[in-house]
Amino acid sequence: MNRHELSTEHADLRAAVETFAQTEVAPVIGDFYERGAFPYEIVAKMGRMGLFGLPFPEEHGGMGGDYFALCLALEELARVDSSVAITLEAGVSLGAMPLHRFGTEEQKKTYLPRLTSGEALGAFGLTEPDGGSDAGATKTTARLENGEWVINGTKSFITNSGTDITALVTVTAVTGEREDGRPEISSILVPKGTPGFSVGQKYSKVGWNASDTNELVFEDCRVPEANLVGERGRGYAQFLRILDEGRIAIAALSVGLAQGCVDESVRYAHEREAFGGSIARYQAIQFKIAEMEARTYSARLAYYDAASRMLAGEPFKKEAAIAKLIASNAAMDNARDATQVFGGYGFMNDYAVGRFYRDAKILEIGEGTSEVQKMLIARELGPGPTDGPGRHGMRL
Repeated sequence: MNRHELSTEHADLRAAVETFAQTEVAPVIGDFYERGAFPYEIVAKMGRMGLFGLPFPEEHGGMGGDYFALCLALEELARVDSSVAITLEAGVSLGAMPLHRFGTEEQKKTYLPRLTSGEALGAFGLTEPDGGSDAGATKTTARLENGEWVINGTKSFITNSGTDITALVTVTAVTGEREDGRPEISSILVPKGTPGFSVGQKYSKVGWNASDTNELVFEDCRVPEANLVGERGRGYAQFLRILDEGRIAIAALSVGLAQGCVDESVRYAHEREAFGGSIARYQAIQFKIAEMEARTYSARLAYYDAASRMLAGEPFKKEAAIAKLIASNAAMDNARDATQVFGGYGFMNDYAVGRFYRDAKILEIGEGTSEVQKMLIARELGPGPTDGPGRHGMRL
């Protein structure tokens, strides 16, 4: 992939998802959003299009594509609605990808075909009530007892965890203590319906109202020892790998929202008349939309670059953090400016920019806050003095 151009295959995919988003999602998603209802039929259609299988091999039901293809799909979906986009992003990068990257062949054969077809969704249980950015402070525990993991703890803000088609959640849990005294964290697969595993009430959220987000509770939940995902004690390291990739996907989603703000603002500026003509005539409006477009363009190049490095097998941690930081900032700034262009109508949920405004803020928080991205970027700039166990500052 050229870092600034799309291949024929990628261009065709982007166009197909754009058409789907405009014709199948845009006309109906507002109703789902206002009701806080999960759009099962839209998700089923995305499954039939192969979107949930884009970056997975055909042997496991995937499309044999790559991660950049997923990012292009996320951008086009988010131009219309972020709830649908985050359902796809979480289903792929958090639900299925841990099994693809680290699962056993038996786990892959059992679960991946349903996940990659969109027939079922997977979730990733990482965040806890007392631990957001500090994911290493996991309190959920899992102990081995008679060939079974006995899991106890609570997970918060888990996407795709409570739908009728959710099949499993992969949870991080403390499974022992390392030689240096720090907790040993492992990942364990818990199928839906396992005794001791319960899904709490759906959260009342500011945005992403047509996506599924729940609290998860584990009370002496027992699963076979074979449900360990990857190496014991490597759960935290695995999670960091998944998040590095996921930041590129969230950057793509953010770019989609930012572009949607531009699209809606250009259209409205030509339609809205004030003082004898369309407001598109006024330089104040022109300059505002020009800045929105510039932010979007820059953010798109950032995630394209990060994705190309990832696909080439090059280091991409810093570039992924930069892309996520720039793109989420662009989404938030564009949502604010689009609302201003629309004036009072921008504050109404009847208009897409009202949803965009409500959806944008979480992009600066989820899959690593903006502050975490800055920390990661600084660490990648060079070695510096030690700042706490295992942490290094930046030497300028």
